[in-house]
Amino acid sequence: MNLENVNLTENCLTLCSEKTVSITVHVLLYVSAVAVVLLTVCGNLLVIISVCHFKQLHTPNNILILSLAVSDLLVGIILMPLHFIWKTESCWIFGLILCHVYNFFSFHLPCVSIHCVALIAADRYSALNNPFFYSQEVSLSLMCVVVLFNWMFSVCYNFALLYFNGNFTDLTMCPGECLFAQSEIWSLVDLVIVFIFPCAVIIILYTGVFFIARRHINAIRGLVNLRTTGDDETVKHSAASETKAAKVLGILVFVFLICLIPYYICTFIGDIVDTKLFYDLMNYALIVLYLNSFINPIIYALFYPCFQRSIKLILTCKIFQAHSSFINVIGSTI
Repeated sequence: MNLENVNLTENCLTLCSEKTVSITVHVLLYVSAVAVVLLTVCGNLLVIISVCHFKQLHTPNNILILSLAVSDLLVGIILMPLHFIWKTESCWIFGLILCHVYNFFSFHLPCVSIHCVALIAADRYSALNNPFFYSQEVSLSLMCVVVLFNWMFSVCYNFALLYFNGNFTDLTMCPGECLFAQSEIWSLVDLVIVFIFPCAVIIILYTGVFFIARRHINAIRGLVNLRTTGDDETVKHSAASETKAAKVLGILVFVFLICLIPYYICTFIGDIVDTKLFYDLMNYALIVLYLNSFINPIIYALFYPCFQRSIKLILTCKIFQAHSSFINVIGSTI
């Protein structure tokens, strides 16, 4: 939304008024919101505990998954409750300071999460494309530096985005509102940095991962055919691995784009559509964007047997046993 249009607005865009929905619907909305928040928090907590506790999961790739889970956990703790209460009550009841905090984290945490996804794609492509270089040069300490840089970049970038658009100094709001302003130039910059660039990286690198994996599988099939023509089980296993890789990569890209595209469409139609319609659309787009934090632990962690085993150990409280951090959770090759 253009800052000048916001400050020149004489009438409040939203008013804290009597609820227009029945008590049953109101309660149902809160129950649904609590369920989504709890599932988001619990799912990401399980991933965080798994990576931190089990020594076998202390790998560079899992450091990125840990960073993703932390950002998604904060979305579930900070953004989801505030947003769901705000929209259920049709009124911002938390004051101006918390509004600024909410707006900052609403930019910062999704930005960290999106760039983590892009870094995971780069990590997996590097590991498959040049495994010898990856095993020698990519260490836990290096990945921790990369993760720290990602978080610091997001903090600096999003603070600059909000500050230079006057959100901390010039923006005036009516009681019950929590707005943010963003110029067309900054909208374009944000689109490139937080959407176009990471999306291009994800699509290109995951496509490369798929073709490299398929090439490796074809090479394994060739070796099997050279050694013995009767080893159908290995060939079937290779075909199953290829199918699984295609499905997982397809789900990764599809869900990621579905969650992000609605929000960035809304950022460009603020000056075109009716103001109330814009806020309704932005409301739903933000809900879809936040739901990505609920889906991420399922896609990036729970699809893999090592995380399934570690989560089972956590839920059965076996992590409290002596030397439980050294339990074999990887098992056979995934």
